[in-house]
Amino acid sequence: MTTLVFGPSPVEVAHGEPREEPDGTLVCAAVRDVTHDVRSFVLRPAQLTAYGFLPGQHLTLTVDVGGQVLSRCYTIASSPCRPDELTITVKRVPGGPVSNWLHDHLRPGDAVVVDGPLGSFSTAHHPAERYLFLSAGSGITPLMSMLRTIHAAGEPVDVVFVHHARTPADIIFRDELRVIEADHPGVRVVVVCEGDAEHEQWTGPRGRVALPMLLGVAPDLVDREVFTCGPAPYMEAVRGLLTQAGADPDRYHEESFDLAPPAAPAAPARSSSGATYMVELRRTGRTVECDEHTTLLAAAAQSGLSLPSSCQEGMCGTCKTTLLSGRVAMEHAGGIRPREIAQDKILLCCSTPCDDLVLDA
Repeated sequence: MTTLVFGPSPVEVAHGEPREEPDGTLVCAAVRDVTHDVRSFVLRPAQLTAYGFLPGQHLTLTVDVGGQVLSRCYTIASSPCRPDELTITVKRVPGGPVSNWLHDHLRPGDAVVVDGPLGSFSTAHHPAERYLFLSAGSGITPLMSMLRTIHAAGEPVDVVFVHHARTPADIIFRDELRVIEADHPGVRVVVVCEGDAEHEQWTGPRGRVALPMLLGVAPDLVDREVFTCGPAPYMEAVRGLLTQAGADPDRYHEESFDLAPPAAPAAPARSSSGATYMVELRRTGRTVECDEHTTLLAAAAQSGLSLPSSCQEGMCGTCKTTLLSGRVAMEHAGGIRPREIAQDKILLCCSTPCDDLVLDA
């Protein structure tokens, strides 16, 4: 996480971000079935051009679902070695309005509104000679982007990739994982399934993530840079196992797109002075009170105002707003870029006031 205290003035933060970014509109070029409930959507700019992103970064897609504008984060599963296009791989989720809309409605030629690329969950920020990739379900997508990049660039690194799936029918990128493992001498892929599929009995490792299994495939795991993505219980289990093994927490990196409860955005922690500030929402025409421990998004919600938001963890960028005056403390998870901070942008979900504020909201 990155904590900044700033007001409307240039702020420079170095994260090694790509020079060109595809904010705005992308056009669907192809739709490909991956499993029975997972599809990949190939996206390109309206005018053919190249743009940069880092392996493991994500986009925030905004779509109109039945008259309701919704935003969700999706990892770029493709490699930046193909700069003319990017691919998001989406699992159909029961009750998931955006994932289901993409599956049912997005077709080649259709346009989608995007913000990004965003995020710092990337091997580009943590180069190493040995990696341990741990994923479950659709959490494989950012790690697949990293693996595809390592493979395409011929990077001489050692990667142990352990992926957990419910059944063999649910293994995302199954064939491609085999191809990369066979082609790259430093890559070893281990797929673990909980049970059998309707038409296939699983003959590989079974069960849930466990320390004996991890040590069996990566005895040197404490010396590896670890990247993890999957459901929250899975990542919680991984954290506990790595702690038990004595792994260095500074070499552990995780990504999660689980939505936080809407009524309780997390506030950055800092010393208390008991101060309360006035926050003017210029376009809304309202002024609300906000204390130093309450996020601006939460203060607006407590006053009956519903502002655009999604992840509420400083990751997706949906609540991005211009700070017209005053200073805030902002702790984000990659949902805003240095150039945007220099343009006085903030994320309402992870910013708390240090002064009276005026927002372009």
